Amino acid sequence: MSLTQQDIDREIAAERAAYEKRLADGAPVEHQPRRDYAPYRSSVLRHPKQPPISIDVSKDPELVELRSPAFGERDITEIDNDLTRQHTEEPIGERITVEGRLLDRDGRPLRGQLVEIWQANSAGRYAHQREQHDAPLDPNFTGVGRTLTDDSGFYRFTTVQPGPYPWRQHVNAWRPAHIHFSIFGTAFTQRLVTQMYFPSDPLFPYDPIIQSVTDDAARQRLVATYDHSLSVPEFSMGYHWDIVLDGPQATWIEEGR
Repeated sequence: MSLTQQDIDREIAAERAAYEKRLADGAPVEHQPRRDYAPYRSSVLRHPKQPPISIDVSKDPELVELRSPAFGERDITEIDNDLTRQHTEEPIGERITVEGRLLDRDGRPLRGQLVEIWQANSAGRYAHQREQHDAPLDPNFTGVGRTLTDDSGFYRFTTVQPGPYPWRQHVNAWRPAHIHFSIFGTAFTQRLVTQMYFPSDPLFPYDPIIQSVTDDAARQRLVATYDHSLSVPEFSMGYHWDIVLDGPQATWIEEGR
């Protein structure tokens, strides 16, 4: 029998109740989701079950990166962070500006870090050959961008509001609108991946992926804030979202997924 949304709702409620009991019993706050979070079936099936493989780099410190791509400031063009200018015509959808800072646990800015994003188009479809959603493609929107943080740790993207989409984990499963973020440190092996969501999305309670971040405060740190000062007159709405890489205010990162 296929899983229904009601089945997932019950599992989410049970996981939340179990977490609240652990807190009441003195357990620490869980900023990261458990890898065996049952309502998120695909994570349970694919998360690592073996310890990481150690690589001896004593003889060659760059051994671990021999097959990794390399990026630098000269690889970033002036339109890489503007997803509305990458084609001959305008993409379809509500234009938005997304800005924020990349920070360490003490609130210090992280400069010159490569930030990449990818997202669905305004109809909720990715420009990917394995995409199965039958929503229309937008020939003027690829849905990928990148930029480097400035001296104050700021990044900025111009794009379109992504649409929600079905993902077939269970009957009537829909993902809230979101943008994927990838952050590179000083090496490819330091790559971190997370997701940004939009305020007041009605799909939040039904999505086991965002609900896998069981702690309410940690989950709210994934939601951007509407910022009217970032809106561009006659052009785009503005959202602010900071990414904190460590400490008690850290942004959820897809660790080991």
